[in-house]
Amino acid sequence: MKMSGAEILIKSLKKEGVRHIFGYPGGVVLNIFDVLYDEKDVELILTRHEQGAVHAADGYARASGKVGVAIVTSGPGATNTVTGIATASMDSIPLVVFSGQVPTLLIGNDAFQEADIVGITRPCTKHNYLVKDIKDLAGTVKEAFHVASTGRPGPVLIDLPKDVTAGTTEFKWPGDVSIRSYNPTYHGNKWMIKQAAQMITKAKKPVIMAGGGVILSGASKELKELAEITKTPVTMTLMGLGSFPGTHKLSMGMLGMHGTYYANNAVQNSDLLIGIGVRFDDRVTGKTSAFAPYAKIIQIDIDPTSIRKNVRVDLPVVGDVKNVLIDIIKAMKEQKSQWGAVRNAWIKQIDKWKKEKPLSYKFDKNIIKPEFVVEKIYEVSKGKAIICTEVGQNQMWAAQFYKYDNPRKWLSSGGLGTMGYGFPAAIGAQIACPDKLVFDIAGDGSIQMNIQELATAVINKLPVKVAILNNGFLGMVRQWQELFFKERYSHTRLGVVPDFVKVAEAYGAVGLRAVKPDEVEPVLKEALKIKDKPVFMDFVVDWKEKVYPMVPAGAAIDEMIFEEEEKKPEKKLKAVK
Repeated sequence: MKMSGAEILIKSLKKEGVRHIFGYPGGVVLNIFDVLYDEKDVELILTRHEQGAVHAADGYARASGKVGVAIVTSGPGATNTVTGIATASMDSIPLVVFSGQVPTLLIGNDAFQEADIVGITRPCTKHNYLVKDIKDLAGTVKEAFHVASTGRPGPVLIDLPKDVTAGTTEFKWPGDVSIRSYNPTYHGNKWMIKQAAQMITKAKKPVIMAGGGVILSGASKELKELAEITKTPVTMTLMGLGSFPGTHKLSMGMLGMHGTYYANNAVQNSDLLIGIGVRFDDRVTGKTSAFAPYAKIIQIDIDPTSIRKNVRVDLPVVGDVKNVLIDIIKAMKEQKSQWGAVRNAWIKQIDKWKKEKPLSYKFDKNIIKPEFVVEKIYEVSKGKAIICTEVGQNQMWAAQFYKYDNPRKWLSSGGLGTMGYGFPAAIGAQIACPDKLVFDIAGDGSIQMNIQELATAVINKLPVKVAILNNGFLGMVRQWQELFFKERYSHTRLGVVPDFVKVAEAYGAVGLRAVKPDEVEPVLKEALKIKDKPVFMDFVVDWKEKVYPMVPAGAAIDEMIFEEEEKKPEKKLKAVK
C-alpha cells in the first residue's frame, strides 16, 4: 500500500513515540498539515511565531527528557527557527526540526520563499538533511532521532521539498540505525576510572563541578551517591542546576560570574576539581589562567571535543556520565577508604565561607526587591515548580534564590543567552508536564520578545505563571553600564513599557500586579488558583537593584564584587537619559 510523503512523515513520528509537535503552517508544508487534520495520536500545537515553536519544543525536551519536535514552512519560516536551533545546540538539547522547502527542481533558482536552510543551520545543528527522494524519508527520520538523542544530544534539521511530501511510495520502517562515522563512547576507559578513584582518594580539598551533562545522562542519583560517600562538596554550572539537590548540606549552589562566594572560593582553593558533564565555559572559569590554580582537574564528558577545549585537564574520561559515575563509585567502594578529619576540615572551611557571605539582599518595605519575588515563588511553590527563565538579571536571580532539588526543574538558555526563550519554553514544559506547576521568571524587556505566545497558552488552556520583574530597563546591560561605563545608560532604559495586565487581558489571559512587597505573596497565591489559562504577574521592582556577587570580565572567579563594596552615590532616576 502506497502512502504520501506527508503520511510517511507522520507515521514515522508515531513510530518514534512523538505525541506533540510545535509548529506554524505555510504553503510548501500544506500536505503535512492536511494529514494532521485527521490525525488523532499526534497533536500539533500552533504557536504564533516559528522561533516560539522551536523554543517550545526545546522546553518540552528539557522538561520531559524526550526529543522535541517542530515543523515550519520554507523561507522565512525556516530562517525564523535559527535562534531556537542555536539555543538548543549550545545547551545540547535533543530536537528534530522539520522545515518545508520548495520542490527539488526549483532548489537553487531563488524560488518564492526559498532559503538554503541546510547551509544556514549547518554551524548550529548536530546534523542536518535535505531529503531529495521520498524513499529515503522514513530512514532519514529514524536516523535524525537517533543522532539527536544519543551521544551528546543536539538539534537536527530535516529539510523537506514539497514534491517529496506530495509524492507516494511504500512505507518501510528501517531496523537499527548504524552510522559508520558516528559511534559515541558510552563507557569510560577502565584505567582512567581507576586513576580517577585514586585521585579522589588522595585529595584533601576536592570539589565536584556538575554541569548539564549530568541531567542529560540521567545521572543525578549517581552524582549524589559519589558526593556523599566521598564527602565532596558540589557546585553546579548554570546548566547543572538541579543535578544535585540545592538544599543538600554539600551543595554550594552555582559558581562563576554570578556564582556564590563559597563556591568560587572552594574551586580556587581546591586541590582536585572533578568536572562532570561540563565544558568549562567562560562564564564559569573567568580568567582561565587563574582558574583552579592549585587543583588537578578531572573532566568527564561524552563529547571528546569538549575535553581540554577551554582549560587544562589532568585526567580526561570520555564516556556517558551515568556509566562513568557508576564505575567510579564501584572503584571507590572497593578501596574502602576512610576520609577522616582532613575532608571534614575542608567542609568546615566551606561552611565558614557560607556564613561569611551568604547570598543576600537588602530588604525594603517600600519597594519590591526582585530577589524577594524569587524567594516568594520558592515558598508558594514549595520548591516543586518547573522554573523557566528569560535571560539577564531575572535569570541570575532565579538561579541564585530558588533551590533546585531535582533535575529538569530548571529551564534556561545558558550557552546562547537567548532573550525570549523562557515563555515559549514554559509552554512546551506545560504541555510535557500538564500536572506540574510551571513558572516563567522574566524581565520586562525579554518577555516582549515572544509575548505573542500568550495566544498559544490561552487557546490551549495552559496555566503557565509568568512573573515579570519589571524595572523599566534592560537590567543586566544597565548593570554593566553602571559599573563599567560611568553610568552612561545608552539605550537600556525602555521608556515605554506596556501595561502587562492589560496585555494579558487583551489576549484572554489573567493579569495581576504588585507594587509593594506586601502585595507579592497575595498576587502569587491568586495566580496559583487559576488552572485553565496563563497568568501575567507584573512585579514593579527596584530599578537600581543589581546581581551580586559579580566577577568582572577578565578577572579570576575569586575576584568578586559585592554590593556593600560600592562607594558611588546613588544616581536618581530622573538623571537617566
